Parts: sequence; C-alpha cells; structure tokens
Amino acid sequence: MTSTSTNSGRPKSRATGEGTARRRGRNTPALASERREHLVKLAAELFAEKGFQATTVRNIAEEAGILSGSLYHHFDSKESIVDEILAGFFNEIMSAYQGVIDEGRDPRETIAGLVRIAFGTLEPHRAAITVMQNDWNYLKGMDRFAYLTKSEDDVEKMWVDTIRAGQAQGLFRDDIDPKLTYRMIRDTVWVAVRWFKPGGRLNSQGLAEHYLKVMFDGINTH
Repeated sequence: MTSTSTNSGRPKSRATGEGTARRRGRNTPALASERREHLVKLAAELFAEKGFQATTVRNIAEEAGILSGSLYHHFDSKESIVDEILAGFFNEIMSAYQGVIDEGRDPRETIAGLVRIAFGTLEPHRAAITVMQNDWNYLKGMDRFAYLTKSEDDVEKMWVDTIRAGQAQGLFRDDIDPKLTYRMIRDTVWVAVRWFKPGGRLNSQGLAEHYLKVMFDGINTH
C-alpha cells in the first residue's frame, strides 16, 4: 500500500484518506436532513407567533442565522415549509386515531381514546395547530393544500361514525347531533393550544382526563 508522510511522521494512507472522503460523503445527506428539520422547527415557531402570511422567507433565514438564498437550498418557498409541517401533523394524528378505532373498543372508550390523542398533540404540534387556526382559510384556497380539507373530512368521519355507533348502542344520547358534537369537541381541544402551558399544573394527558370527566359526567352533582 502506498503512503505519504505527515508532519507528525505518522504515515497516512491514500486509501484511508479516500475512505474518509467517502464517509463524509455518506454523512452529507444526514447533515442536510438535520439542517432541514431545524429550519422547519424554526419556521413553525415563527408561523405560530407571527402568522403564516406575515412571516417572510427573510424572517426565517434571519432566525436561522443564514442568508435568504441559503434557505432555498432546502425549500423552494415558505409554502413548502408549512406544507411539511401540516402534512406531518395530519399523517401522525390520523394514524393515531385509526389505531384507536382499530382496537375495536366500545364507542365511549374509543371517543375517550381519540380525546386523549387530540390533547396529546398540543405540545408537539403546537405550531401546526396554531397555523391551522389562524391561516386555514388562506391555505386551503391553494391547490397544493387541497389535502387539508380532505384530511379534515376524514378525521371528522372517524369521530362522527364513532358517535353514531355510540348512539345506536344506547351509550350516547340520541338527541345530540354527531357532527356538531364532534366540532364542539374539536374546537375545545384546539383552542386550548392558546392557553395550555407545558410544565403547568396539568400536562396534556391530565388536561384530557379532566375534559373527559366534564364531557361524560358533567358538572352537576347528580
């Protein structure tokens, strides 16, 4: 094997140097992925704080400590960034919801499971939920975000079908409107993102249990 001398007198193999370069090359995609994930998190916080429409590419770049042009190495627009944020949120929550439904428990237990999942998103998906509340009407008007309406419809169907099944089994009152009931539950959960503080008296699961107590048992003593 051919080698060259270094200043330390320790031989360095050319093959070793080439191997190092190849290893660095293999690490490049991982580093790029980490950088991309970091940018998404920074942008998500800005979207939640300032609103999607008010946040510029320059704002995101400044927060990341890079030039605006450098951001385009990872995303072609801020729409692409929020697309990744929202798609990730819906994919995760829909999969979690479907998992609860597939367990085949009775409708009351299923609804309780869905509520726990919904409250459980408040902390990890705070930005996505805030963006949906503030910018939903604006975003769903773009063709690339057509999936938002479909995803929301799919989620609604999961809840409404479960509520109707509960009514059919005599577990839920038959004088309530399933769709309206779902939307009231949804809005109660999502609006909590505005005041829920991680690390407070109740964590998200404690909040879910309190909500379930009020929802199923009411506030009356009898």
